[in-house]
Amino acid sequence: MKSLAPLLRIIGFSIIGYLFLNWAGTTGDTSIFNEQPLAWVVLGGVMLFYIAGEVCAAALKNLLYQSLTEEAKKRYDEKEVLAKANQFKWVKNKYKSLLGSKAIEEEHEIILDHNYDGIKELDNDLPPWWKYSFYATILFAIIYLIRFEVFNDYDQAEEYEAAVAQAQIEIEEWKKTAKDLVDINTVTLLSDASDLNAGKNIFVTNCVACHKADGGGGIGPNLTDDNWILGGGIKNVFKTISEGGRDGKGMIAWKTNLKPSEMAQVASYVLSLHGTTPAEPKAPEGEIWTDPNAPIEEAKIEIIDSTQVNILIEDQPVTGDIVTENKD
Repeated sequence: MKSLAPLLRIIGFSIIGYLFLNWAGTTGDTSIFNEQPLAWVVLGGVMLFYIAGEVCAAALKNLLYQSLTEEAKKRYDEKEVLAKANQFKWVKNKYKSLLGSKAIEEEHEIILDHNYDGIKELDNDLPPWWKYSFYATILFAIIYLIRFEVFNDYDQAEEYEAAVAQAQIEIEEWKKTAKDLVDINTVTLLSDASDLNAGKNIFVTNCVACHKADGGGGIGPNLTDDNWILGGGIKNVFKTISEGGRDGKGMIAWKTNLKPSEMAQVASYVLSLHGTTPAEPKAPEGEIWTDPNAPIEEAKIEIIDSTQVNILIEDQPVTGDIVTENKD
């Protein structure tokens, strides 16, 4: 075992150095291996120097041993044997004490009077580790009984509900960083500047050839007006980007080229272009799309005369005729 000590020291030193460098240089999901490769070069140099030192020490030790006289070699070998015998002595003694057994020379102290055809029985105690474990289970049972049966701390149903609530919190925290989990059913409109800037970069790279940089439309439709060929809103735009446009006439399905999070970003950026004024807007295509989930504003009706009313929706007047039924 002693001959393995230098190798174990080298392995331990390598592991400690690796863990230290990763701990010291980790930021987010980027390790120091990517950020500071020079640190790894330094660590490699230190490791090579350490290994060279171990090899030189072993060679020098062997050289000195060969230079000893036979009597000196004998005394050295005896010390080595004694050192190996005492190696891990504490562990061996602790193991024996945990067994609680007697040495063969001491078995006469615990032999019983029972004799079955020359077979005698030893009165060995249970191993201490077993006895203490059994005492611990008794103590646990008493505490459990008092806590849950006397004081009614909580029951299994409450424990389950608490675990589920904690799991939901952890899931929501995980979803915040798992942006690629989004799909057509869970996509939401992104408003953070970082997401919109990322969506703009994707749009400039992949979409300007058909929609122009300002979204005014070219080969593809105008993205700034109220008209949509395949429906507006974040879910419809996300689906159009993911699955592609009309068969044979629309754009390709980008789900093979973009991640779900990237499609959500570019869809949100496209919707941010709504209402802007492009330089050369293309004529509207498709139908005017209104969000079916949008809240309905309360209409205010103002009677102008017996045939005209003024309907105010979001403070915008819409004038129309009053239609009355003739009951002649």
